[in-house]
Amino acid sequence: MSGTSEGPTPATELNRPVVTESEILASPGAEFAARAERAEPVEFAEPADPGEPAASGEPADPLRPDRGVEPVESASPRSPAPPSYRSVFTAAPLAMAVVDREGMVTGANAALADLLGRDQDTLTGAVAADLVDLASDARTWHAYRELLRGRRARLRCTRRLKHPEGHALWVRVTVAPLPPDDGGVLVSVADISDHRALQARLRHLRMHDPVTRLPNRTLFFERLTTALEAESYAESGTGRIGLCYLDLDGFKAVNDTLGHRVGDQLLAAVAERLTRCAQDAGRARAGIPLVARLGGDEFALLVEDSTGTEQLADLAESLLDAIQEPFDLSGRRLKVSASIGVVERHAAGTTPTALMQAADTTLYWAKADGKARWTLFDPERNASRVTRQALASSLRPAIDRGEFALEYQPLVGMDDDRVHGVEALIRWHHPRFGTLTPNRFISLAEEDGSIVPLGRWVLRTACRQARAWQTQHPDEPPIFVSVNVAVRQVWDSDLVADVADTLEETGLPPHLLQLELTESAVMGSSGRPLQVLEALSGMGVRIAIDDFGTGYSNLAYLSRLPVSVLKLDGSFVRGFQIEDRTAKASPADEVIVEAMVQLAHRLGLTVTAECVETSAQATRLRRIGCDTGQGWLYSRPVPPDRISELLGTPGVQAGVGNP
Repeated sequence: MSGTSEGPTPATELNRPVVTESEILASPGAEFAARAERAEPVEFAEPADPGEPAASGEPADPLRPDRGVEPVESASPRSPAPPSYRSVFTAAPLAMAVVDREGMVTGANAALADLLGRDQDTLTGAVAADLVDLASDARTWHAYRELLRGRRARLRCTRRLKHPEGHALWVRVTVAPLPPDDGGVLVSVADISDHRALQARLRHLRMHDPVTRLPNRTLFFERLTTALEAESYAESGTGRIGLCYLDLDGFKAVNDTLGHRVGDQLLAAVAERLTRCAQDAGRARAGIPLVARLGGDEFALLVEDSTGTEQLADLAESLLDAIQEPFDLSGRRLKVSASIGVVERHAAGTTPTALMQAADTTLYWAKADGKARWTLFDPERNASRVTRQALASSLRPAIDRGEFALEYQPLVGMDDDRVHGVEALIRWHHPRFGTLTPNRFISLAEEDGSIVPLGRWVLRTACRQARAWQTQHPDEPPIFVSVNVAVRQVWDSDLVADVADTLEETGLPPHLLQLELTESAVMGSSGRPLQVLEALSGMGVRIAIDDFGTGYSNLAYLSRLPVSVLKLDGSFVRGFQIEDRTAKASPADEVIVEAMVQLAHRLGLTVTAECVETSAQATRLRRIGCDTGQGWLYSRPVPPDRISELLGTPGVQAGVGNP
């Protein structure tokens, strides 16, 4: 008879026949088994007072005097003769053996012989530790030797033995000392194979999905946690781990239109194909990936000891191909696709939470990029996403903390080189990320609605500053201030009231305020947006279309909207730039710009050219008839005091306003 000591059962054994005691306690319907399994696999107890009754719930010890059974040698001649020690030992249904202080069996009953599949005569004189495998681990062996020497009260452990007939035998071994006069110890062995089989069945039910029969989320994370433990990859393997996180595209529509029964059939069919792909991948390389259903229509394939991103990419491709093949379910032919997030990295330093977060993020990218594809985790893209989330969470508090400031870029007349106006450009002085330009956070503000309070702050600050310039330079022609307005400000706030209150509060004349909206926001306006624009224009506020020429470009709307200014997109002006001085400029760009300028002038609109960077560009725009220019040729966005300096100059030459 041979055996192995019971230790923590590794999570990698998906079909293992055992579970730990703590697991069976958590299993539904296993209360009766739990009562028998409350002890640890190895239990040690300090010596007890021989006269003290045993704790309730302990099995009767046939050799302890306090149980009412005394050895023959200690029987009192004055009392009625009790049953003999040897007859009780022989008739007991519990398998037992008496072991001397040297660890040799001096007697064994028939129940032990039957349990171990051996002749009873061969047990006497055998080494007890070999019979029930007590020497297979150091801790148990030490405790057993201490008990033989009388230094411990009891030892209990669980062992898996190999029966001579070939099957495995799970036993609970208890070793307790005999009375001092008898010497030695009593070894009792209980067959718990049925109990362990029940544990295995309950564990399988608890760890597997009933629809697909795949490992469920609990077992997946147990396996993942084990795979990321240092001892799992430190001595062998590649030390890397890979994960394909898969989600079916449009699965909800299947449930909603065909019912959950068909949906479950589809999930089971998908599970079969994923399992087949995993098996094919396992034949090509060592180790079959674990396939699990994490919930809903989400599946995961865990690749331990992965060899790199190429292996995961090949697996993801095979998964997509397998799922895209039509499914025949109950007479219906369904075709679905999947999106897959792929992560592959060193196992060292990675946690289950971090790996799943990366996989979930990458799956989201695959969905956002068009579905029916796989996407590999990109650390740089993820860092950008994390930064974006950090900015979004701190946007509203930043307004209250006063972390925003305005810079102003001059709008210069093409004919006189004087500052006619400025565009207010917001900057976020973030305590962690430094100074941020609008393209880093305006879209976030529009998404969460904080653009409304932020827009009000910009409007008031810019109008107050424009009024201050007017007061500081009474002899100079007053300049207007141009403020960008987001579409959400038109819909989610009373923009007309905000503008009216601001003008009244700051004392700025309405004609010195210009509101800029993008072409895509203005073109096709109807209903409330159009009413807002008309009300603002009626107040005397100038309306400008920003980035004109890049959006809808539906020129018919220009005659219907209360627009005062067109701002030509910088892409048209950059087309004037000639890098090679020997090359001849193409007349096409100039013809297009000239046509837009003439159209605007005929409609009574003025034109501002953005991104003017060279004198040659300014000269060509002046010849075309453009009214004002804006760009680095004149000045970068600068603080308010720098604009004050420009207002005192007779003309803004190239680069005068640049720091």
